[in-house]
Amino acid sequence: MTLFHSYYRLARESIRLSRWRSLLTMLGIIIGVVSVITIISIGEGVKQEVSRQIQDFGPDLLIVRPGQTVNRDAAGNVIGINLLNTFGPVGTLTDNDVKTITGTEGVQKLAPLAIVNGIAQHDGKALDSGVVIATTSSFEELLSHDTQFGEFLTNRDEGRFFAVIGQGVAEQLFEENVPIGKSIEFRGERFVVKGVFSEFKATPFSGGVDFNNSIFIPYITGKVLSDGATQVIQILVKPEDLTSVDAVQSSLKQNLLLAHGGQANFTVLKQDENLAITNNILTILTALVAAVATVSLVVGGTSIMNIMLVSVTERTQEIGIRKAVGATNQQILSQFLVEAVVLSVVGGVLGVIVSLLLNFGLRITTDLRPAISLSVIAIALILSVLVGVIFGVVPALKAARKHPIDALRFE
Repeated sequence: MTLFHSYYRLARESIRLSRWRSLLTMLGIIIGVVSVITIISIGEGVKQEVSRQIQDFGPDLLIVRPGQTVNRDAAGNVIGINLLNTFGPVGTLTDNDVKTITGTEGVQKLAPLAIVNGIAQHDGKALDSGVVIATTSSFEELLSHDTQFGEFLTNRDEGRFFAVIGQGVAEQLFEENVPIGKSIEFRGERFVVKGVFSEFKATPFSGGVDFNNSIFIPYITGKVLSDGATQVIQILVKPEDLTSVDAVQSSLKQNLLLAHGGQANFTVLKQDENLAITNNILTILTALVAAVATVSLVVGGTSIMNIMLVSVTERTQEIGIRKAVGATNQQILSQFLVEAVVLSVVGGVLGVIVSLLLNFGLRITTDLRPAISLSVIAIALILSVLVGVIFGVVPALKAARKHPIDALRFE
């Protein structure tokens, strides 16, 4: 312990004598630790938010999606995810599926979400990044999302030209928050704005569509405008009671399979399955981005190695004097290795501090709620120590192998 303390004291003194160079040396480690911790914490925060949203919808909500987004075993349990079929609609659901689900025993309510192609405008100004979605009056209740201004569509609005819009549409087309009573031109018809939704957070039921930039119109109206060629991206289904969820899910699979001629090009998910899929996707994406972020740790390690090599050259006479008075190769190696580790650890600690400040800033300035865990901080610090050891070996070996006489002669 005493020997390590002496090495640490020498390393601290060396860092103190070249503060700016040491700080620049640690910069790569700092950036790497900040990147890894921030990316993972944001990913975990999003997972927690999605989990909370799914729980808010209730455990009895079923979601019918186009395409086979999951793989199941013989017992029907989800064992894998088809990522290629998970992002965005793939066009295998139709209005006939809506009718099939409506006639399924045990279904209390349903709300299809169908894309109606066309450009929405107001006074010649087009909605650039947005979609028109045809749905039923049950959508608001099943999604558990309130209409902030006005009211949502009712059964009496079917076949009529009313619309409920997201906040993004209100700002983009009308440049105001409450355009109730104003009109939107779409496919040759004028839709009167009946309500404005409160802001949507990222929802697992959006099918890749931003609801904040969406216009919601009555389902029958959407079918009439598109001559029945609507693209259904989601169907939300609520069973009659909580105890019948599994039975209704099974019935939906059987009836839809029959309606699709035996082609299982759809997915019926329960809440826990939907949560598992969403979490798995977010975990994969977070891991990929975090892996890229760790490259900066490698760059930081390379920086430590290069600066330490320069330091060994500059301190050649010091090495010669220490060897002349009896220092062994092992002691010289340990001295420079400890110095490299101290640089990387200090960089890691500074990176953790910056990460905490950055995540606090994200919380107060954005809607993101990063979730930093002690395990992630510990992993980041362990990685910084490993970087110091791995990239400090070469300079330490070079210092240890110097011949004392040649080192004393060095100028």
